[in-house]
Amino acid sequence: MAETDRIEVLTAAKLWPPMMESLRGAYTVHDRSHQSDAAAFAAVAPRIRAIAASGESKVPRELIAQLPKLEIVSVFGVGYDGVDVAAARERGIAVTHTPNVLNDEVADLAMALVLAVSRRLVEADRYVRSGAWAKGPMPLARKVSGARMGIVGLGRIGMAIAKRAEAFGMSIAYTSRNARPEAPYPYFASPEALAREVDFLVVITPGGAATRKLIDAKVLAALGKKGYLVNVARGSVVDEQALVSALRDGAIAGAGLDVFENEPNVPSELLGLDNVVLTPHVGSATWQTRQAMADLAFGNLTAHFAGKPLLSPVP
Repeated sequence: MAETDRIEVLTAAKLWPPMMESLRGAYTVHDRSHQSDAAAFAAVAPRIRAIAASGESKVPRELIAQLPKLEIVSVFGVGYDGVDVAAARERGIAVTHTPNVLNDEVADLAMALVLAVSRRLVEADRYVRSGAWAKGPMPLARKVSGARMGIVGLGRIGMAIAKRAEAFGMSIAYTSRNARPEAPYPYFASPEALAREVDFLVVITPGGAATRKLIDAKVLAALGKKGYLVNVARGSVVDEQALVSALRDGAIAGAGLDVFENEPNVPSELLGLDNVVLTPHVGSATWQTRQAMADLAFGNLTAHFAGKPLLSPVP
């Protein structure tokens, strides 16, 4: 296919380099020109037929409206709350994402954060490196095996977290928009009611307006002074200032956080606290899983332009 005949694609975020290589090998790619060069974007917008996005991308109605030939938005990630799906569907534009291939990875990280914050692993590492061990034993930590876990959002990843927690002998309960009759765990109607009954509250619900600040000061108060919060969902789901206050004042015991409200900016108050473990949104960040995500995101584009069924359209 001649260069002038190639389908033109707009990237809406900084994508994983191997994913970009695949895109450039098959399409004419305009890398975030809507953000960096308004004149260049205006010139190519009438020819754009696809958007390649990440889970953190913003694809609002206004951007969609500027692309008269847009046919598909392929999201490299399971979350798509930054895409105005309603606006896309009004125009018959397909939206796809990459579910399932990252379930295990995110669930693994959730359990790693549970262990890291409760067993004080980051503190313990610093304790050894600083030479403090020579002056005496480190303060005791909190046992995980046999504890009670509450999961906010019992979707595919939530179920994967539950299975891992069961291997630690933990009891499981959950809350979600609706009860899941097939799930073998007690259901609570709200995060606050769930938090009151558990030791670890793990958040893995979708982001977006419906769940914004779902985990607020009331939920944290219900979790209590011996409770731990782990968030591997979206930063928007937790009231970040309420969480800072709860951690600082001892209203909860600790937190493990992979996501933040204004990434990559993390509140400075969190950085100085010993009872929080922070990771830079790495839930799916292994070579194996990122490659599987890239293959699926690219495969959705390939299927669409070949006139074949999409591999993983959004629900």
